[in-house]
Amino acid sequence: MTDAATDFDWDYPNPFTLTVVPGSTDIDGLNHTNNSVYVRWCDSVGWAHSEALGLALADWQRIDRAMAIRRGEYDYLLPSHLGDEMLLATWIYGSDGRLVMERRFQLIRPRDRATVMRGRWQLVCIEMSSGRPRRLPPEFADVYLPVMVQAKDDPA
Repeated sequence: MTDAATDFDWDYPNPFTLTVVPGSTDIDGLNHTNNSVYVRWCDSVGWAHSEALGLALADWQRIDRAMAIRRGEYDYLLPSHLGDEMLLATWIYGSDGRLVMERRFQLIRPRDRATVMRGRWQLVCIEMSSGRPRRLPPEFADVYLPVMVQAKDDPA
């Protein structure tokens, strides 16, 4: 997270952020960033956040566990355009502590401080070798649960 990221009206405290800028291949026939690009960016910031917390793909493979997306929701609030610099934030929002977690996203365009997109993923812990749901291993609970944000008025 950058210090500048703290200057915005984030939905939750202590966001993990990445700067994203749509390039020419991200722009669709409507002359704005294609919705699928936001999905790709959410995937990127989710992985970066997990790695920053100390759990990378190699760790997931070693423990034979993963957090798989069961459901994804995206609210596209405003268009973004070629070259718009934006900050994409993510948080671990909730967990039952056993099997499921939720990850939230918010995309802000700093030049006008506008929220462009909000998203959420419902994640389920799976055993990678079988694809079957499994309890959160201690390594996941120890890393993800302490950074889970407390619920407040739900902006999404």
